[in-house]
This record gives sequence, C-alpha cells and structure tokens, in this order.
Amino acid sequence: MTAPQTSKKPNWFMQTLGSTIGRKLLMALTGLFLILFLTVHLIGNLQLLLPDNGKTFNEYAEFMGHNKLIQAVSFGNFFFIVLHIIVSLVLTFQNQSARPVQYAYKSKTKISPAARQMMVLGTLILIFIVVHLVNFWGKAKFGEMPKTAEGLHDLYLVTKTAFESPVLVGLYVFSMIALAFHLSHGFQSAFQTIGLNHNKYTPFIKTLGTIYSIGVPFLYALIPIIMHIQFHLK
Repeated sequence: MTAPQTSKKPNWFMQTLGSTIGRKLLMALTGLFLILFLTVHLIGNLQLLLPDNGKTFNEYAEFMGHNKLIQAVSFGNFFFIVLHIIVSLVLTFQNQSARPVQYAYKSKTKISPAARQMMVLGTLILIFIVVHLVNFWGKAKFGEMPKTAEGLHDLYLVTKTAFESPVLVGLYVFSMIALAFHLSHGFQSAFQTIGLNHNKYTPFIKTLGTIYSIGVPFLYALIPIIMHIQFHLK
C-alpha cells in the first residue's frame, strides 16, 4: 500500500515575484526605498557646506560609520540597489522579447523621454555610484584616512580634496542631471504601481515627484560646485 501523496501548495510569495506584476511591484518598492535613502543621505551631505571646517560632517560620518543599526541599513541599501538593477534588467529584456519588431504605427500615447531612456539613465547612475563608492566609501572603509585633531576620520578633507578636480565635479553634476530625469519618471511610476493612482492623488504625486526629481539632484550637485568654488577662491 503506497503512502498518500501530499501536494505542496505553491508559494504565493514566490509566484508573485515570478510574475510580471510582482517584478514591477518589487521594482517600485525598491525604488521607493532608494528615494528615501537619497533624502536621508542628502541631509547628511549638506553638512559639508556648514562653515565649521567639516567638524559637524566628520562627527556625523563617525556616527554613521559605527552605529550597528545604520550599518545594517547600509548593507540593506546595497542589496536593494543590486535588486533594483536586476529586476530592471529582467523587465527590460522581457519587454524587448515581447515586442521583437517595431510596431507598424506610432502609439498616440505620450511617453516622456525619461520613460523611454530609463535603462540608459540607470546605467549612467550605476557608473556614478561605482565612482562615488571608490572615491569616498572605499577610502573610508579600506584606505588610509587622514585624522582630525579629535582623532576622527577626516572624511571632510577627503571630500574637499576630491572636489578640487573639475573632472570629478563635472561627472557628479552630469550624474545628478541623469538622476533627475530618472526620478522624474520613476517617482510617479512607483506610486502608480503600488496602486496610488486616483484623480485625487495623482496630480499631487506628480507635482511632488517633479519637485523632488529637480530639488534633490540640484542640492546634491550644488555641494561639489560650492566646494570647488570655495577652493579656487582661497
């Protein structure tokens, strides 16, 4: 007598992530997390512009570099960046394979240039992230760092020295322009994917997305520009 076979119920979570809708949802959620990270990171970086020769920023960097919770969130952020990239690649290849030939007519639906070039913009941002990590995070974690009089890592001096280079400043500003276009589509798209698409909410989300996609990259770009100008005014 054979034992009765038990059928395993399909894992609904894995089924969701395996579907196109699930991947789009994952793309939206990781995107929203990265938007939150950009905001918090900007608040910290703006301390570079305080007129205290980097004291506040170095204390902030020391806290961020040694707090266990912050470190866990930091590693989680790297994971979400990688996941965001992988899901975007899967969705892009899936869309391309679904439409192997161009349509014989052009759709009347207006698609923004940012929406059409999300993969290109994302690639530019990825290159910037790698350069940024090598020049700042990598040096702070694995390189020899100068010390302040209080014995803290002088990340302010490292940043100040890096932004003496017009090439690095130009790359930073160009990358922030790419980020602005990327966010201009991604911000509203993420909220639409999670279901916040209504006549009452959509106009507000669209306006907020426009303000955010311009304001945040602009403030990020302003930091190296100001530090570069300060260096040449001395």
